[in-house]
Amino acid sequence: MTPGARIRVVIVDDEPMVVRLLTTIVEAAPDLEVAGTAADGAEAAALVERERPDIVLMDLRMPGVDGLAATARIRARPDPPIVVVLTTFDADGLVIEALRAGADGYLVKSTPPGELVDLVRVAARGHTVLSPVAKDGLLSASAAVRDERRRARARLSELTGREREVLAAIGDGLSNAQIAARLYLSEATVKGYVSGVFDKLGCANRTQAGLLAKQAGL
Repeated sequence: MTPGARIRVVIVDDEPMVVRLLTTIVEAAPDLEVAGTAADGAEAAALVERERPDIVLMDLRMPGVDGLAATARIRARPDPPIVVVLTTFDADGLVIEALRAGADGYLVKSTPPGELVDLVRVAARGHTVLSPVAKDGLLSASAAVRDERRRARARLSELTGREREVLAAIGDGLSNAQIAARLYLSEATVKGYVSGVFDKLGCANRTQAGLLAKQAGL
């Protein structure tokens, strides 16, 4: 995204009332604009191809091509936009699958307008976004959380102690600069650690790494 440019947002939801509400919230922010809206996943993928937005606010539960499939399709693009999934439920089991499909964050639709706008800005800067109510309930949404933790910890076995510290900080939603301050490292050093962690764990982005950290109980 070009510095100083408005953040272009695509809204995807099959409920017209929700689309109107989100459009009003986004358009009220001076640095955001709605690049288009879609009512299902197939329409969303075509819209992203045409408009090249910065952010996609993606409903999960839609007829036809749902938000999960649409997220995977959009994130498979060579230069994909950021995808933040939206759901009515703060313990929606599909959220974990959406994050695995490449979504960059998760917000419940009841997120207050001001907070939602702020989190869209945070997402546009490349950071993980999880609304407070979502963060607390995310792992409890999985019926197999114990198995998830066991498998996650096994994946972390290749990490060094410092890499585990960096991964834990990513799980807390910290930026590279914030991790550097926490661990008394240079930001360039942290960037190297983050890249190494992603390579070892096979994570595509900070959200996937952060989810793995939470699953492992870091």
